[in-house]
Amino acid sequence: MSASVEEELALGGIETMAAPKRAEPWMRPVELLAALLLAVMMLTVLANVFFRYVLTKPLIWGDEVASISFIWMAMLGAALAVDRHEHLRLTLVVQKLSPAWRERAEVLGNMVVALFLLILLPVAYSYAYEESYVTSPALGLPMTVRAAALPVGIGLMALLAVIATVRGHSLKLVLGCAVLVAAVAGLLWLGKPWFASIGNWNLPIFLGLMVGLLLCMGVPIAFCFGLGTLTYLTLATRSPIFVMIGRIDEGMSSLVLLSVPVFVLLGCILDATGMGRAIVNFLGSMLGHVKAGMSYVLLGSMFLVSGISGSKVSDMATVAPALFPEMRRRGHSNAEMTALLATGAAMSDTVPPSIVLIVLGSAAGVSIAGLFTAGFVIALVLLVVLAILARWVARKEDMTGVRRLTMREVGRAGIVALPALILPFMIRGLVGEGVATATEVSAIAVVYAFIIGVVLYGGIPLGKIVPMLVETAAMAGAILLILGTASAMAWALTQSGFARDLMTVISGLPGGWGTFMAVSVLIFLILGCVLEGLPAIVLLAPIMFPMARQLGINDIHYSMVVVTAMNIGLMAPPIGIGFYIACKISGASPDAVMGRIWPYLAALLVGLAVIAAVPFISTALL
Repeated sequence: MSASVEEELALGGIETMAAPKRAEPWMRPVELLAALLLAVMMLTVLANVFFRYVLTKPLIWGDEVASISFIWMAMLGAALAVDRHEHLRLTLVVQKLSPAWRERAEVLGNMVVALFLLILLPVAYSYAYEESYVTSPALGLPMTVRAAALPVGIGLMALLAVIATVRGHSLKLVLGCAVLVAAVAGLLWLGKPWFASIGNWNLPIFLGLMVGLLLCMGVPIAFCFGLGTLTYLTLATRSPIFVMIGRIDEGMSSLVLLSVPVFVLLGCILDATGMGRAIVNFLGSMLGHVKAGMSYVLLGSMFLVSGISGSKVSDMATVAPALFPEMRRRGHSNAEMTALLATGAAMSDTVPPSIVLIVLGSAAGVSIAGLFTAGFVIALVLLVVLAILARWVARKEDMTGVRRLTMREVGRAGIVALPALILPFMIRGLVGEGVATATEVSAIAVVYAFIIGVVLYGGIPLGKIVPMLVETAAMAGAILLILGTASAMAWALTQSGFARDLMTVISGLPGGWGTFMAVSVLIFLILGCVLEGLPAIVLLAPIMFPMARQLGINDIHYSMVVVTAMNIGLMAPPIGIGFYIACKISGASPDAVMGRIWPYLAALLVGLAVIAAVPFISTALL
């Protein structure tokens, strides 16, 4: 996530709303404020660590300051993501349209986003006002100080969405789209009695068809979930929208999620200092002389680098430029290398600090320390099956002119890479052993990486620090808004009785936990193709995990299975979002890669089958 936004512009996959980095000059103060809040949050977390572990006197007000800074940073970051066109959306359908129809879809999308935000704005204001009656225990502040972030962020996003709707488009087009939106809204309102009479059939209408249609139109994922939930609650239930705001707040502001922007920042530091490249060079010095050696280096680099950045995009953007030239010289086709890169990214997403694992732990109530411990083992299983296939593919690799480096050269590369190599094991060790929380470890890791990067890896120019903080705030805001709206949608699904009905259906299937596991794999494979991992996790974790527990499936085992299935779906063409990101980063044709990736996906599915069938693999080290 720390990689530049352009690296995520994927042909037909998930894409940011491509445009200038900052469309509105008046948003510059918001950028600086978001960067300042991120810095305050970081410093508060570090102060908590110092007072708790060094002075053994916990900072009583620390969590409150961090929480207030966090929600304000998240909402301002979400507004920055609108301004910078960095909210994630699906473009598979929109890119197949003619330019004229694509423009119509863009205006319609911006218009429904603006309408959604304007409807939500007064409700968010009321929510913030109601919070004034609650006082924070440590600082004694009215909670409005914290909750006011919601109407401010929603108001900024609404203003930016309105500007995006009218700017650069003809008046005729804007008015035509406005009439269409008004007509559809009117028809839906007139149909309210009918919607109220059909009960849970509203779920596929609003949370299925409507969300799917908005996704196809290119509406950002966060707003698709929000619009689907808002229309469902308004037209098909008696639940007040006020509850939705509370769920969005809760979904965005869990203290566990403080580690998300910090690990995003860690990925930025990794990119800026070249720590990832040092790891790649060290592995290359050890394995580059053997057949399939560069493939091993690619997989090993993805494994280790992901343990620093927590981001698939950052991992691929770091590894590909360093290895592809030599692999190409040895006879690997661009399509073959991209297939290995994409499936290597799928393999590495269970390696801590995986943001997906952090979000899963928060959404499903699963121990993050346990997830981090098991994630290493699961990634190793997948690494082995991919390495076996890579060795077979490279059996005719051209090794002409390949020289084995001397021990002195390997040692020199190892010394350079050692400080970077320590970081992923430090993160896993501190969290896995319960020494510190994921949030505390993420803050420690940022300080460590920053100091090591400055001292040993060339440092970070002062002029890049503020843009790095702004980039982190915008990307974190986009992620957290998805989590907030997905949390509201998951609540609506649960309240409707969907979870109970689904449990009834699944419990009636033969085969017990094995059938449930197979159904879960299928569901998360499909969702992984259509959605990025975070919203899929937040949507289904509250529904699927209670069912898994009733069937006696260990939380950690089930987590490893669903995360692995989701990541395989993410890289599966022709829909998989991550597949197109990998193609964009490598510059390969998706059509060419599509023909070469299936054996690697099959290898991952074999690994997934082993992981699902043998719970001991996930729980051995717990």
